[in-house]
Amino acid sequence: MTAHVIPTLLGVHDMEAAKRFYTDGLGWKVKNDYGISVFFESDGASPIGLYGRAGLAKLVGTSSEGSGFSGLVLTYEVSSEARVDEVMVEAEEAGATILKPADALPWGGYGGTFADPDGYIWRVGYSAQGKDQPSTE
Repeated sequence: MTAHVIPTLLGVHDMEAAKRFYTDGLGWKVKNDYGISVFFESDGASPIGLYGRAGLAKLVGTSSEGSGFSGLVLTYEVSSEARVDEVMVEAEEAGATILKPADALPWGGYGGTFADPDGYIWRVGYSAQGKDQPSTE
């Protein structure tokens, strides 16, 4: 098995509310909407999709109940500190919960974290140290 995951599926409690958060709130574009699942345009990166939480849990053979930190953090790297701040504001205005406001990081980067309405944690970051590191935008 290679280190390649495609797509990333987020199990959501309310499909319509989740779609609104990502489309209206963060400006993502829907590539395919199958009713029980939605996939967003990915600009060449691994795509992200939404799937009803109970249905996704059943599909993979686990319970849809759970709380707390799952150990999964989705990372969104941008090309400047200013863009980190902008994305954090966009997310909060769309209904995200700010977990850690954007600030300087101990290793020299800059970033913050937010949780989407279903509790998925997103880290928005910038690093001037690695000019060859890929950024999302």
